[in-house]
Amino acid sequence: MTGPLPARLPDHSDSARWLDTPLIRQAGPEVLSLALMNARNHTLALLEPFEQAMAAGWRAQPHPALPAPQWLVGRIGWFQERWILRNLQRSRGAACDPAAIRLAPLRPQADLWWQAEPPAGVQMTCPIDFEPLRGDLLQILESTLDLLAGAAHSDEALYFYRLALHHEDVRAEQLVQIMQAQGLPIERRWRERWSAPALTAREPLWLPASRAELGSSGPGFAFDNEQPAHRLDVPEFEIDAQPVCWAQYLEFVDDGGYDRQELWAPGGWDWLQALAQGEGRRAPRHVEQIGVASGAVMQTRFGQPTRMAAQQPVMHVSWWEADAWCRWAGRRLPLEPEWELAASAASSRGFRWGDVWEWTASRFAPYEGFVSGPDASHTLDGLGRTRVLRGGSRVSASRLKSPRLRHFAAPERDDLFCGFRSCAV
Repeated sequence: MTGPLPARLPDHSDSARWLDTPLIRQAGPEVLSLALMNARNHTLALLEPFEQAMAAGWRAQPHPALPAPQWLVGRIGWFQERWILRNLQRSRGAACDPAAIRLAPLRPQADLWWQAEPPAGVQMTCPIDFEPLRGDLLQILESTLDLLAGAAHSDEALYFYRLALHHEDVRAEQLVQIMQAQGLPIERRWRERWSAPALTAREPLWLPASRAELGSSGPGFAFDNEQPAHRLDVPEFEIDAQPVCWAQYLEFVDDGGYDRQELWAPGGWDWLQALAQGEGRRAPRHVEQIGVASGAVMQTRFGQPTRMAAQQPVMHVSWWEADAWCRWAGRRLPLEPEWELAASAASSRGFRWGDVWEWTASRFAPYEGFVSGPDASHTLDGLGRTRVLRGGSRVSASRLKSPRLRHFAAPERDDLFCGFRSCAV
């Protein structure tokens, strides 16, 4: 595979419709190969804005929560190589021994550069530029597809191919986070694709008490922190049909929400006061203007000031801000089981999700009976003070968006494409 991948993937079978839906978790080798090519096409396309900006003299500034873009691109290829090409136990799936001897990497120092996730506040760098990394990505994918063509049609044999696909989708969204955080200009088609729509206001939904089936049980792929599937009694609750919008958030700002300590959790107030020593905080991240009288909200999107529609979901809001808004409104953030139940059972009643990642009230913790997968770092690194997010954003790959998917982040994180919804107290 010496040239760029095709811009449009061929439709080899009726199952190709699975490419951009969560059904890809059950796809066989043929469709999975198309999805892997699709993901790699997307990753390579995302390199172009960085390369164009760097040619004009731009350099990424250190960010406390995001790695350098070159490190992230290299990590995508390294992850696929480590768990598929170098893994002699790949056919065993989640039962493989992660400490078993592996084949040598394409680049001798690859494990040194990419094995460790960046510690909080430390930006990981990479000594390789985009062009050689592009070549690595193509070479690694070519070898991956060769192995996949001969793989058995079982969940065990396809586990690491599915894991690598979802890992690349997650990392691709991080590349877009970097673009937004660094104010990188992008083409209009990207901005339009990644903009959440303005929504028609809907009344909250009431869900009766129920015994809900939560988590993933298969068949197909599931992340380790989605398992095991379990039943849980969920009391009745009322939940917003859609995320909180700018018009609603503006009222909080107008009512002095950022000045009233009683509305903030102690940790949130400390976070807010710490920000006051520098740039200050009077609105969600990237908001340059929030007009109480006019109702106008200007939020910088990829370096370009953009007027946000009143009914668009609030975006780039920390957990602390989401929690403070709920206290002000006399409501609360949904618990993780409530969110999953609503997304699974109430979509036909108008429960809309997938436009922004949504904060929940729940701290991230494994389900009872959790067994770590071979790539344990993702789940284990999230334990502690992180909060659960659910749903996915407009930037997320559609095939990644499942009601079962669990994301998590520290409560001060606002670089994600995140918002929230509320429940009745």
